[in-house]
Amino acid sequence: MPELPEVETIKNELLPYVIGRTIQSIDISWDGMVKYPPVEEFCSQVVGQKIAGLARRGKYLFFHLSGDNVLVMHMKMTGSLLVNPSDTRFTRAVLHLDKGIDVHFWDPRKFGKLWLEKHSSTVINQLGPEPLDPGFTPEALAGILHGRKAPVKAVILDQSHIAGIGNMYADESLFMAKVHPEKPAGSLTKAEIKRLHTAIRSVLLKALNLKGASVRNYIRPDGTLGTAHDEFSVAHGTGKNCPICGSPIQRLVVRGRGTYICPKCQPAP
Repeated sequence: MPELPEVETIKNELLPYVIGRTIQSIDISWDGMVKYPPVEEFCSQVVGQKIAGLARRGKYLFFHLSGDNVLVMHMKMTGSLLVNPSDTRFTRAVLHLDKGIDVHFWDPRKFGKLWLEKHSSTVINQLGPEPLDPGFTPEALAGILHGRKAPVKAVILDQSHIAGIGNMYADESLFMAKVHPEKPAGSLTKAEIKRLHTAIRSVLLKALNLKGASVRNYIRPDGTLGTAHDEFSVAHGTGKNCPICGSPIQRLVVRGRGTYICPKCQPAP
């Protein structure tokens, strides 16, 4: 699933193609990807609008249109946005812009969604803080974890607590912090919280610099792959050994999510 580094990369690399461009037409090849309004109304409200801004919050992209609407996109499990791709097999929607620019919503498994809102705050207000913002301090993380009995991994994956962290970056962060993912969130010590805070920011920044992780379906707007997955320590590490101690990476399930750990570096609570 595209997470914060992947969606931020998509935003950054789309910006020069879309800002100031007018949506001349839109093709929807699978109606199920439009949440609301109904497809015909959605298209009529989008066509003719100029893209005045493009922003990201958590895993969401916001196309600020010249009219009264914000076009919201969520990549979900397998979505990407591609500019004038040669391979259109998995294209579910196309924004035809002026200057011959076509932006394809490419999504093999059809989980991605797009819809219109009057204000981006409708979505943003449901999300927790951005982990790369200055306001996300060790103290802020401590406040999020305080008193919670749920596994720490489940808490940091909850988008209402922290926006943008997904499964693979949670695994990498917990490994770097030497915290077991099943440890109750509220039981982390001050030292563990500080390590986890540092790890979350370090892991996300590194992945962002490497343009995201192309583990399965994520593709950058120009059709190339991100390389963050090449630097993973434990995420998707079946059959690999811990880069620190050499122990075999172990897979377990935490609240329904496949999870990778080093059982020696991250001792069970």
